[in-house]
Amino acid sequence: MFTVPRLNSPRRTGGPLKPTRAPLAAAGALALLAASALPAQAAPTIKAAPPAHAASTAAPTQAADANKNPGPPSDTKPGKGAHSLRTPVTGENFYFVMADRFSNGDAGNDQGGLGPDPMVSGFDPTRKGFYNGGDLNGLLDKIDYIQGLGTTAIWLTPSFKNKAVQPEDNSAGYHGYWVTDFTQIDPHLGTNAELKALIDEAHSRGMKVYFDIITNHTADVIGYQEGARTGYVSKDKEPYRTASGEAFDDRDFAGRADFPKLDAETSFPYTPVLDPTEQNLKVPAWLNDPTLYHNRGDTTFAGENSFYGDFFGLDDLFTEHPAVVAGMTDIYETWIRDFGVDGFRIDTMKHVNDEFWQQFGPDVLAYAKEHGKDEFFMFGEVFDTSKSFTSQFTTRNEMQAVLDFPFQDAARNFASKSQDAKQLEAFFTADDWYTDADSNVYQLPTFLGNHDMGRIGSFISADNPDADDAERVARDELAHELMYFSRGNPVVYYGDEQGFTGPGGDQDARQTLFASKVPDYLDDDLLGTDATHATDNFNTGHPLYAKIRELAQLTKEHPALREGAHQNRYASDGPGIYAFSRTDAKDQREYVVALNNSEKPQTAAVPTYIAKRNYRLLYGNAAEKSTTSADGKLTVTVPPLSAVVYQSSGRIPREKTAPAVTLQAPVSAAAGTSAGDNGRIQVTADVDGTSFYEVTFEARTPGGKWERVGTDDTAPYRVFHDVSGLNPGAAVEYRAVVLNNAGRTSVSTSRSAVVPDPVLTIQQPAEGSTVQGNVEVVATADPEKASHVVRFERSIAGGPWTPIGSEDDSSPAYTVADDLAALDLADGTEVRYRAKLDGSNVMSNVRTVVVGAAPQPDSVTVAGSLNSEMGCPDDWQPACQSAFMTFDPADRLWKLTADLPAGQYEFKAAINGSWNENFGQDGAPNGSNIVLNHDGGPVTFRYSHASHVITAG
Repeated sequence: MFTVPRLNSPRRTGGPLKPTRAPLAAAGALALLAASALPAQAAPTIKAAPPAHAASTAAPTQAADANKNPGPPSDTKPGKGAHSLRTPVTGENFYFVMADRFSNGDAGNDQGGLGPDPMVSGFDPTRKGFYNGGDLNGLLDKIDYIQGLGTTAIWLTPSFKNKAVQPEDNSAGYHGYWVTDFTQIDPHLGTNAELKALIDEAHSRGMKVYFDIITNHTADVIGYQEGARTGYVSKDKEPYRTASGEAFDDRDFAGRADFPKLDAETSFPYTPVLDPTEQNLKVPAWLNDPTLYHNRGDTTFAGENSFYGDFFGLDDLFTEHPAVVAGMTDIYETWIRDFGVDGFRIDTMKHVNDEFWQQFGPDVLAYAKEHGKDEFFMFGEVFDTSKSFTSQFTTRNEMQAVLDFPFQDAARNFASKSQDAKQLEAFFTADDWYTDADSNVYQLPTFLGNHDMGRIGSFISADNPDADDAERVARDELAHELMYFSRGNPVVYYGDEQGFTGPGGDQDARQTLFASKVPDYLDDDLLGTDATHATDNFNTGHPLYAKIRELAQLTKEHPALREGAHQNRYASDGPGIYAFSRTDAKDQREYVVALNNSEKPQTAAVPTYIAKRNYRLLYGNAAEKSTTSADGKLTVTVPPLSAVVYQSSGRIPREKTAPAVTLQAPVSAAAGTSAGDNGRIQVTADVDGTSFYEVTFEARTPGGKWERVGTDDTAPYRVFHDVSGLNPGAAVEYRAVVLNNAGRTSVSTSRSAVVPDPVLTIQQPAEGSTVQGNVEVVATADPEKASHVVRFERSIAGGPWTPIGSEDDSSPAYTVADDLAALDLADGTEVRYRAKLDGSNVMSNVRTVVVGAAPQPDSVTVAGSLNSEMGCPDDWQPACQSAFMTFDPADRLWKLTADLPAGQYEFKAAINGSWNENFGQDGAPNGSNIVLNHDGGPVTFRYSHASHVITAG
């Protein structure tokens, strides 16, 4: 891959960085392509390929008599087969716990040393938005309970010292996301010494401890001279300016040592100010410098502002600035060195620029390994259900893993909603998006619910309102069976093992395991028990605790169920059986897992690798033995809402010869997919055989050296090669090497492709919308590069295209303002817009609008999961008048301010009291729901019927 410039530090030194623009987001591109693909640049350093599977670090020896290639190889050197990568962290069982809500081991720290006033100390055990009393000593006292679940790793929510109370939010920092001191444990939770004692005890038991960390914001300390918690100002309206007043785009300097000097008075759209009593509140001291923050106002979590805006006033760090990268790196390296932390879960990863991760991730990982943490592991929160997007953080951005939000969505749909089993099959087929040379899907942490979105018990209760307790428990167990038996590292959210539910996410999903005094928690209906939150809930006999313990034990005894290749086998049309096999590349014994999400027994003939072989039952209520047919099919009957697991009586027969392998024509990964990635090329191999195979994909520029892209161990065999760092039109040559289960290989002929041109897309204004006055035209590029320069053109009434405004090089959104009022166009005139990438022939789609005042609807509703909090009888009520917005003729916007409790909500705009016309994310008709992460308090919704965009902030 391209070498990303590193920051100078006492441990890291290097030459000066070039002042000219150079794309840093090249992390997935092979260095072998560099010399011919990058004009006027030295060839970057080639990143060494990772070791193969731990079971066999060397590539298998080729059998000369069995390796006749299907055609002449394109290189004189034959390709080497390899095992699919398995990192040390592919067999963890995580227990995700919020220390304040687990167990109160020391009542003396409840007030954090701040006194009895809850609005000062933040402690009020009767309120769900305040500290409730749990602490690190409570975790230590109950560590037997945690380990008894089969836990191998404890994952703590952020535990650093927080601003105890933010009065604007009428809430406390019990959750850990309002950090003021990154060097100290929050006094409400304990001390640094008590944390060390917990880590040491966990290590003595063979368990790891992971920290939940924050790199992009602190507590709300900085105010603005222009007003508190103000609206976002885009970079196009107000660019950043150097201390001397010169406008610049921060993306041109992201992570670089020559980042311009800034001044609080002149560099930002808002002037940062600090309360004199809080000027030195943050630790380390560099965090008190207001020029190290974005200072652009509150985000609406969409577009450019999702990278630069404040999260409900939380001070958003300038992560493009090298001082922030270096500072955050040093903070977290200290916790590794001094406390022996085993890994990090990283908050809000998708809201941080790529260049930050491309430096922070490798540096922290290298530091951990220097300090004996060979299994150190980091995974990020990327709240999105599209694998083409979430996988960019493990490929392009060099992070080890991300939390598997797509899995959570798929698991709920299957186990709780009993949706079509083929949807789950398609979900796992798309796992190839994560395959590259040093990571893949097997190391992703999988989960069913969490502290933001809500619990699996809550989802099951909401999805099945008429179900009895037995059915709800069965669905909960089915979801856990899917999570434990499929690929990935399962995460149990504390309390799920006790059947916790709750009416929603955020505070409603943060109940205490110790006896609660919160009225809102006391009426929860727990699954599998008559207990309530009025008593402690550490019942190791609870059916869900027992089930999770059983699943952990079985997968420990049969590690192939955790690390083996996950091969789709069978999926019913509609609700029914989804079956897959797990096979370890070394042991070669096949495990067949079948799950039934229907409410009736189901029978299926499941394909396997082995014909006429006995398979014995390991798990579930089914026949003790079953034999495969002559064509290798295993007949299984699965009871309703449950799972069965069978194990083959012997290994898969060894093949005497390697099969032929053929490459399909490589194509852009954006071609033919609704959620693709134009910065990657999809490469697919067809293998002429039916046994267990592992296919390694390699790439090079013509005549260059072959380098590994990644190895896939499940059909269909694919990789999505990241070429975002290469110039459009650069030639890339691919080949595939198949490794059979006897260690024999076969190599395909090569096929060539060229790096596709970027795709420009007009995002605003909405197609067909009515516009007048000053029209903001916004375009985005895929893949995005800081070096892009975009120009805009306009056509009036079918006339010629003419330039408008000036070029825009301010990524990640390109904007121009078109003053139609100056043209004095008649109402009804058609205006078309398009964007062009400077220095290329790349042209965007055409966006057509009509001049005139947009006719306003009779009503606009903020319709979503927040309606019941607004006073509606239920959620998602487009006709609820309590959620109606009011039209403001001054700015022609519809507005509604609502006082909402903290939580995570989804919403969209519903027109005229029904769903017949509605608009979602980015103003799209019938578009996706908009996500609102709210800390509690007033929030103002704004809707424009000209653009159809609705925002909250």
